[in-house]
Formats: sequence, structure tokens, C-alpha cells
Amino acid sequence: MKKKETIKTDFSKYIKWFWVTILGGTLVVIMLFLFASWGLYGPLPTFEELENPENNLATEIISYDGSTLGKYFKENRTPVKYKDLPKNLINALVATEDERFYEHSGIDFKSTARAIAKLGKDGGGSTITQQFAKILVHGEGSKNIVQRIMQKFQEYVIAVRLERQYTKQEILTMYLNKYDFINLAVGIRSASRIYFGKEPIDLTVSESAMLVGMLKNSSYYNPLRREELVLNRRNVVLSQMYRNNFISEKLKDSLQQQDLGLNVNREGHSDGNATYFREYLRDFMKTWIKNNPKPDGTDYNLHRDGLKIYVTIDSRMQKYAEEAMAEHMANLQRVFDKEQKRNKTAPFYEVDKKEIATTIEQAMKRSNRWIRMKNNGASDKEIKASFSEKTAMKVFSWKGDIDTIMSPKDSILYYKQFLRSGLLSIEPESGHIKAWVGGINYKHFQYDAVKQQKRQVGSTFKPFVYATAINQLNLSPCTKYPNTLYTIPKEKYGMPEDWTPKNASSKYGGELTLKEALAGSVNVITAKLIDMVHPKNVVSLAHRAGITSKIPEVPAIALGSVDLSLYEMVGAYATFANKGLQVEPMMILKIEDKNGTILQQFTPNSKEVLSEESSYVIINLLEGVTQSGSGIRLRSSGGRYPDNVSTGYPYKFTNPIAGKTGTTQNQSDGWFMGIVPNLATGVWVGGEDRATHFKSIVQGQGATMALPIWALYYKKLYADPQLNISTDEFERPENLSIEIDCDKLSEEETNKNNSIDDDPEF
Repeated sequence: MKKKETIKTDFSKYIKWFWVTILGGTLVVIMLFLFASWGLYGPLPTFEELENPENNLATEIISYDGSTLGKYFKENRTPVKYKDLPKNLINALVATEDERFYEHSGIDFKSTARAIAKLGKDGGGSTITQQFAKILVHGEGSKNIVQRIMQKFQEYVIAVRLERQYTKQEILTMYLNKYDFINLAVGIRSASRIYFGKEPIDLTVSESAMLVGMLKNSSYYNPLRREELVLNRRNVVLSQMYRNNFISEKLKDSLQQQDLGLNVNREGHSDGNATYFREYLRDFMKTWIKNNPKPDGTDYNLHRDGLKIYVTIDSRMQKYAEEAMAEHMANLQRVFDKEQKRNKTAPFYEVDKKEIATTIEQAMKRSNRWIRMKNNGASDKEIKASFSEKTAMKVFSWKGDIDTIMSPKDSILYYKQFLRSGLLSIEPESGHIKAWVGGINYKHFQYDAVKQQKRQVGSTFKPFVYATAINQLNLSPCTKYPNTLYTIPKEKYGMPEDWTPKNASSKYGGELTLKEALAGSVNVITAKLIDMVHPKNVVSLAHRAGITSKIPEVPAIALGSVDLSLYEMVGAYATFANKGLQVEPMMILKIEDKNGTILQQFTPNSKEVLSEESSYVIINLLEGVTQSGSGIRLRSSGGRYPDNVSTGYPYKFTNPIAGKTGTTQNQSDGWFMGIVPNLATGVWVGGEDRATHFKSIVQGQGATMALPIWALYYKKLYADPQLNISTDEFERPENLSIEIDCDKLSEEETNKNNSIDDDPEF
């Protein structure tokens, strides 16, 4: 009897400990959840953060034609909506990461139990919601087992909260928008654009599978470094899609035989299109942000607030401009390098060793290395010594970047040998900037040749002299002046000596019409014109046309002895095409916040500079340059690209083009300004230093250095009919009072003279 009572007592004890263990364990789990929810394991996202988990949003620059030109970001993330995600991407995600995603409420206890039983050796038990929670709370999990357990409970708490606040579709979308796919691809849109060059909605099944495969560990499954590993992971995802009946076995087998199909388009600050424009826009936005605070008084953050900047640049035109410049400059550089092999002071001319040393030292002092070391307290002697130490570096070449070893001083001389270029296109009527190419390669040459740089403009300034004369004196293109030396006495304008310019061709004699004089860029007639109207009036017209730089009121400006920017010159030339109405160049259409609220819309400023009649006459004069003057090679064809760089390409333009070439002293700068009715474009080519130039004017003139870029660019524009670049005649004013048909005028004068000779009463 006692034995039975003892057994009964022992059994009761076991039952007691069983319930103590169960209840105690349950209580511990509950307390762990409570501690996690109270934030004892670390801070949790606030309700506001859960309501808006899309922080650190990239500011997006959107082109006129709706393409993304680039972004400013701390994290390169631009969110998309669920409707912008392809069904195959969602299927791949659910099939691979959380098969019961639509059935649970944030925690899949079956998967969790399996993960515990297998000690995490066969995949984790985290749901998609938990994975999103993990990113929100701490990103990567801790390697410390105790801390990782605490983090898990945090993830459970946040997952439950997320499921209560959001729909399944919203959770999927937020997760894909938040995940870091590395290589500056934060979020599914950046990943889609960077790895495949397309928007997410256009992703194929295979592409979607690769991106979903990266979710396991993007650093490990990096398609740019471990392509075979990523390929195998992609195939696992495809198998999961087949297992869950999202794709057929036939499609799975077919796709698994394909490669990744990468089309890498990096989106770093120095990558992509319109890099120089984007950098100028960044500085503009800094000022705009200071002057346009948020409603609460705080400043917008260009790199985190997800602004959308709609710009006037057309991504297609920008692409064509960059292609044209690269095509010509690579060939031009080849010819220049060949010439420099015979130059003992390469890449400079007309300088001695002392001047070269000074040039290199000045470049050293402008460099980031010098500034950084100086700020850290290094002496000039120490800094100079560092420039002579050889180091591994990557340098630019037209065949791609080169890994090499050289000293920073040698690299300065290496980069001095490269010719630079700039191009700007403006729509005359609207003032919209359509293409902006500030240099040959932003990564290696960051000085902007469009807005930042000012160089002598040479003969491209002459049309402002002609325009002033026509506007003031009502001159005709057919008006004739003697092609003889013309002297302006020093007393007239307070000059140190008399000024008698000479023609570049050294040819004189006879008379020339204004149209012939501008086409041939005849200096002596231009000098006479500026003396007739006074330099002050020429400067006034140039400023009204949009040139903001200071211009000295002296006769020598007639030949372009003034430093101006390409930005100023193209804006002013656009005035001629816009019937004398100057429209301030415009680069931004509107700025929106991340919610699509318009913060500011931009409208162009305009003013009348010339009469419509005078503007048309100037256009007619400039057409003569491409019909019979220095721009005639636009009409002719060239053969193969020869060593002496003639035209190099068959252009054969037949449509009306108003243009002007420009070449400065010693061929330091080559210019070409070309206008059609709805697009004005200017191109500059030259070395970083004026001493870097071609020895001969044959290779160094604007018609050889700059005009081919314009021609290649417009060939591409005309080949794209969607752009609607005009091939029409410039619109002629009604009742034009100035005669522009010189043949007709000559015939009338002849008839008039004959009638006078035959009149006995005269």
C-alpha cells in the first residue's frame, strides 16, 4: 500500500515539473517577446518609421524624354510601386524565400520549428516579413548567438507589427525597395537598371530569378565578381519556381541553360550620361535648397529626400552628343600624339623647360593631393617629394582605362597631352538646354568646358560685330567694302598704339560683300565695321544677347580676343535663330518632392535684342559660311580619316545651316557654332593649356578640330526622326526691307546705271 502511494507521489512530482517547465518556458518566451517589444534589446523602429520605411531616397534627375539621367544619393534607392513589379519577380521571391507567405501573419511557425530542429543548417526559418524586419532593425544579423537570439525576437515583434499595418503586396514592395543588391544598387529599381539596364517591369523570368537569388546574401552572390556562383543560385530559384508551379519544367530547363545576360550600367556619380551637367546641377540645387526650405523650416536633403528634378536635357540627344565627341576626339588625339613624337617639348609648343616646370608645379598645387597634404600639415618640400614617388594607378586612354605605375608628377604630364572638348545644344525658341558635354571623360577630367571654362573665342565673335552694324546701319549682306588694310588710330579709343589687323590668309585686294567677308573671316573688314559702330555698342549687343562676362570696349574684340564660355556663346547665338529674341538658357522644368508635390516650376526669361529683320540678315550671313566659307566641309565629303585630319567623314548636309568657325592664336582653341532653325549647338576643342596645340593651322583650325563633332552629332540627330530636328529654311520675315539676294541687287544696279548712261538729260 505504501509502495503504491510512493509511486503516485513521484508521478505527481513529474506532472508538476512538466507543467512548471511548460508554463515557465511559455512565460520566458512571452517575457522575451515583451522585452523585445519594450526595446530592451535595442531600439525598435518607431511607428512613423514603420509608416515610412523608405528613408534615404535618392534624388532622381529625369530627362525631357522621361529617362533617368542620374541620381544624387546616400543610398542609390528609388522606390517603385507594386504595379511596377513584374509577376515573375513576385513569384520568384515567394517561391524561394517564403512559400507560405500568403498564409501566415508574419511568423511561419512550421519553418521556424524546422530551422530549430536542423539548427539552421538547411536554410533559415525567416519569412519575407521577418527578412524585411531584419533590414529595418539591424541589417545584418550578429554572429554572437545570444545577441542573435535577441535580434530574432525583435524581428518577430516587428514582423507582426508590419503584418498588422500593411497588406502582403505592400510588404513585398517595401522589402524589394529596401534591399541592398550592392554595387550601388539599393532597391529593386536600381538593381534592375544597374545589372540589366531596364526598369523592373521589363525584367524577364531569368533576370528576376537572378535578383531574387541575390537576396540570400548579395555580397556573396555578387554577379560582377562571382558570375558562376550567381548562375547556380539563379538556377536554384528557377527550380523553386517550377516546384511551386509558377513556370513549366520545359521553361525551367531552357532558362537554366542560359547565361545571366548582364547589361551593366553603373550609376555612380561619375558614371552614365550627362555627368558634367549633373555636377553643375548639383551645385545649382545646393543654392536652391538654401532658398527653398521645407514647410517646417528645415532644409531638403539632396541625397536622402527623394526629390525628382525634371530637366530639359534630352537623353537621346545627350547620348548622340557624347558618342560624336568620343568618335572624333579619339581620332584627333591619335593624330596629335603622332605629331608630338617629333616635339622635344611635348605636349607644349613655344615654351622652354623652365616654363614647363612652372606649369607642372602649378598643376601640382591645384591637385587634391597637394590640398589634402597641406591641410594635414605637410611642408611644401614633403608634398613635392611625394609627387615623385611611383605608385599604382589607373589612367585614362581612348582604348579604356590602363592600370600602370607612375609618379603623380608624371601622371600630370601624361594628362596634359590630351586634347579636351565641350559641346552644348540649346533650343532657341524655348531656351531649353538639350545636350551638355563638358569634357571627354568626367572620371578623369572633371573641369567643365561648358560653363566653368572660358577661352578665347576667335572669329566666332565676329557675328556680334556684323549684327551691330546691320542693326544700327541697316546694312545688306551685299554691301561691299575694300579688302585692304585698315588702321584705327590709337587716340580714337585710348590704345597704346595704332591697330592694323591683318588677314589670316594674307590676301588683299578688290571689294568683298559682307557675306563674302564673314564667310572668309576677313579681318580687315571686321575691323572697319567695329570702328563704324564703336566697340561699346558691340559689347552692349553681346551682353543683351546673353553674354555675362566682362568684355573690354576695344577694337581688338572684333577678332575674338576675349575669353568667354561655351555656355555664353551658344546662348547668344541662339538669339539669332530666335528672330532676335534672347531666351535665357533653361535646364530645369520642375522640382517635385518624393510624393509628387510640385515644389517649383521654372519658366524662361526672354527679351528682345535685335529686330527680326536684322536677325534674319545675320542668319543669312552665317549661312554663307557653310555655303562657301570655312564651314563648307559640312557640304562636302571626306574619305578615310587621314593623318592630317581633313574632314574624315562624308557629311554632305544639304539643309540650311548657319555657322561660324573660330581659331585662336597658335591654334590653341578651335570653335564651331552651328545653327538650324530649332537647335543651336557650339563645340570647343583645345588643350588644357594654351601651349598644348597643333603646330599647323591645317590640323589646328576650328573647321578641323571642332566642326567634325558638330557634323557627327547632327548626323545622328537627323537619323532619329523622333527628335524632329529641322531641315527647313529659316523663316523669312514678311516684307523684308533689306535685300539679301546679291545677284538680284547687282542686276538691278547694272540696269539702273545703264538707264542713266542712256539718258541725255542726265
